[in-house]
Amino acid sequence: MSLEKLSKSKKLVVGLFFDAMGYVSYIFPPFDFVWAPLSAYLMSKMYAGRKGKIAAAFSFVEEALPFVDIIPSFSIMWFYTFYLSTDEKSVELIEEEKKE
Repeated sequence: MSLEKLSKSKKLVVGLFFDAMGYVSYIFPPFDFVWAPLSAYLMSKMYAGRKGKIAAAFSFVEEALPFVDIIPSFSIMWFYTFYLSTDEKSVELIEEEKKE
């Protein structure tokens, strides 16, 4: 299954799960060494193109820095993609969701 081709609601659920994974480092700090690059990779796979690469870089930095894990980067990117962006793909996905 491709993360990029998930429906709008499934991307939200997956993004919320990934944001929750970022909070694990408050309990087990070494988790950031694994999660920071993995979150950047997952962000780039969920959101393609230039916006996805920028979000991936932000996600990496946000997860790598201590005490900044509170920022829900996946949720912010989901909100940006489906409500603030005027990208054609986003508009098409929103219209498909309304039809279903």
